[in-house]
Amino acid sequence: MWFLKGEIDEMEGINMVIAVGGNPNSGKTTIFNALTGSKQHTGNWPGVTVEKKEGEFTYKGIRIKVIDLPGTYSLSSYSIDEKIARDYLVKEKPDFVVVVADASNLERNLHLFLQLKELGQDILLVLNMSDIAKSKGIRINRKKLSQILGIPIVETIGNRGKGIDKLKEAITNFVPQGITTPGYFGRKFISLIEKMVDILREDSILYPPYFVAIKILEEDPEFIKIIETSHSKEKLMNLIIGAEKLSNGDTSTFIAEKRFGYIHGVFEECIEKRITVKERIYLSDRIDKVVTNRFIGIPLFFFLLWLTFEAVFKLGNPVAGWISDYFSWTASHISLFLSAHNVSPISISFVKDGIIGGIGSILVFLPNIFILFFIIALFEDTGYMARAAFVMDKIMHSLGLHGKSFIPMVMGFGCNVPAIMATRALESKKDRILTILINPLMSCSARLPIYILFAGIFFAKYQGMVIFSLYFLGILLAVLVARVFKAIFFKGEVAPLVMELPPYHLPVFRNILLISWERTKMFLKRAGTIIFGAVILIWILSSLPIGVDYASPNSIIGHIGRIFAPIFRPAGFGFYQASVALIFGILAKEVVVGTLGTLFGGAAHLGTALQNYFNPASAYAFMVMSLIYIPCIASIAVIKKEAGTKWALFAVSYSLTLGWTMAVIFYQIGRLFL
Repeated sequence: MWFLKGEIDEMEGINMVIAVGGNPNSGKTTIFNALTGSKQHTGNWPGVTVEKKEGEFTYKGIRIKVIDLPGTYSLSSYSIDEKIARDYLVKEKPDFVVVVADASNLERNLHLFLQLKELGQDILLVLNMSDIAKSKGIRINRKKLSQILGIPIVETIGNRGKGIDKLKEAITNFVPQGITTPGYFGRKFISLIEKMVDILREDSILYPPYFVAIKILEEDPEFIKIIETSHSKEKLMNLIIGAEKLSNGDTSTFIAEKRFGYIHGVFEECIEKRITVKERIYLSDRIDKVVTNRFIGIPLFFFLLWLTFEAVFKLGNPVAGWISDYFSWTASHISLFLSAHNVSPISISFVKDGIIGGIGSILVFLPNIFILFFIIALFEDTGYMARAAFVMDKIMHSLGLHGKSFIPMVMGFGCNVPAIMATRALESKKDRILTILINPLMSCSARLPIYILFAGIFFAKYQGMVIFSLYFLGILLAVLVARVFKAIFFKGEVAPLVMELPPYHLPVFRNILLISWERTKMFLKRAGTIIFGAVILIWILSSLPIGVDYASPNSIIGHIGRIFAPIFRPAGFGFYQASVALIFGILAKEVVVGTLGTLFGGAAHLGTALQNYFNPASAYAFMVMSLIYIPCIASIAVIKKEAGTKWALFAVSYSLTLGWTMAVIFYQIGRLFL
C-alpha cells in the first residue's frame, strides 16, 4: 500500500487524499456519495465562492479523504469549473484522481482522462453505468484496457451500489504509475514539446511544464500569457512556429485530432459492440418526444411545477400542523412551569415569545421545505432538469438569455446562493453576470414559509395555485428584466445552446434523500444561527425600553418600524410590524416569518393576528414584495464575489425598486375586487 499523504495528514488522522473527477452526467456524484455516505460536508473552494463537496470513508482501518471535483469535459480556461478542477489538482496535489467515466460513452469520456495524464496525474479509472453499456451491447475488455492505458480500472453500477467495495479496495491498494510522456502526438511534435518544456522549466511556472506547453500550443488564453513573461520568449515563439508547420498551421486542431485518434484506437482495440434490442434507448427516445416537444414541453414543465407545490401543501401541511401544535403545547407548558417557579415575566416572555415563538414559527414549515428539496432532487436525478433547460432555450434565447441560464434559475427554487454559484458553467462573462442579476427573482425555499403562511390564511382553498403564481411571476419578471438589461448593459448575440442530455435514470432514493437532507440541514443550520440571533434581537428591541408593552408602537422595534411603515402604505401593509419583518428579512428571508412570529406571539397566534392587519389583496402584495425585494445578505455577498461590488449594489437597488412597484400595483388592482 502507498500513502503519500500519510505523514502530512497524520494530525488529522487522514491516511490518503483522493479527488473524484469526470464528465457531467457520468455518475461522478453518485460514486462520491456511495464512497462517503453521510460523512460529507460542503464549503467553498479557496478564494472562490463556488460550492465544494468533500467527505471521507474508512476501509480496512485506512481513513481516506475524498474531494468531489466539479464535473468538466476538459482542463481548459474557458469556464470556472475547469479552472477550479485544474488548480486544485496542481496546488493541493491529491494522492491520485479517481476518474469516473460513463462506460456507455467511453470514447467521449476518455478525453478528460488524457488531459489529466498530460497534467501528470496518477489515475484510477472507474467504468460506471456498466449495466447501461451492456444493455447497448457494449462489452469492454477491462483487462486489455487497463494494460493499454497503464492504470487500474474498476467497473461499477453506482446507482445500485455495485462495485463500490471493489473500488474501495482498489483505492486503498493504489500504486502510483509515475509520469509518462504520451506518444500519440508523434515523434517530431513531441520533440518540439520537450524543447518547450526545457525552457518552461527554467521559468519556474506553477503548472507542470509539459501540460503548459500543450496548452500554449492549444492557444489557451490563460497560458498564452506565459510566453510574454518567459526569459526565452523568442525561442518559444520559434518552437510554436515549428509546431504550426508540423500541424499545417493549426496546432489546436492537430492536438485534438491526435487525442481523439488515440482514443478511437483504444476504443476499437478494447470494445466489442454487439447488435441488441435497445429497449432502454428506445424508451428514452419515446419519453423525449413528449418531454422535449416544442408544443408540449413548456406546458409540461409548468404543470410539473404546479404539481410540485400541490405536493408541498398536500403532503407537508398535515406534518406542519403537528409541529405547530407541538410548539404551541411546549410554549404553554413551559410558560406555566416558569410561572409556577416565580420566574420573572420578562424571562417568560423571552422563552415563550422570543425563542419558541420566533424559531417555532419557522420550523413548522420544515416538512414543506424538505418535500420541495426532494422533488427538485428527483428532477435532477432522473435527467429531467436538463430537458427543462432544453425546452426553455428558445424562449430564453429570444429574451437575451443563454439556454443554460435556466438551470441556475431552477436551482434558485432551492437556494439562490448555490444557484448564483452555478452560473460559472456559462462560458460568457456577460451571460454569467446577467443570469446572476436575475437569479434572486427565483423564489428560494427561504421564501416558501412566507408563502405558506399567508396563502394558508388568506387563500386556503387555492394555496397551491397562489404559490405557483408567485413562482411563475418570478420567472416572468426574470426573463423580462433580462431582456431590458440585455438591451442596456449586455448588447451582443447570445451563444447557441450546446448541452448533453443525460440518459434517463430510475431515481436512486438513497441519493435523493441524502441530497434533500443535506439541503434541509442547511435550512436548520440557518434556523439555529442567523434566524435564532435575529429573533432574539427582535425580542430585545420589542421589550425595550423597560416598562413598555411588549412589541408596542412605543418599543424600539415599534419606533424603527414606524419610520419605514409609510413607505409601504400604498402596497397595503403600512404598519410597523410588516416593515420591521421586511427589514430583518434582508438577513435571511425566513426571518420575515420569524419576526412576525416573535411580534405576534408565535405560530399559535400568528394566523389570527395577521387577519387583523391584512386582507387578501395586501397579503398577496406582501408576498410579491417578499419575492422581489432585496436579496438576502448571503446572496448579496455571493453576487459581490462572483460579479463585483458594482453589480451587487445594482442588484440591491433595482430589486428594491421593482419589489415596491409590483407590490403597489398588485395591491391597488386587488383592492378593486374586495
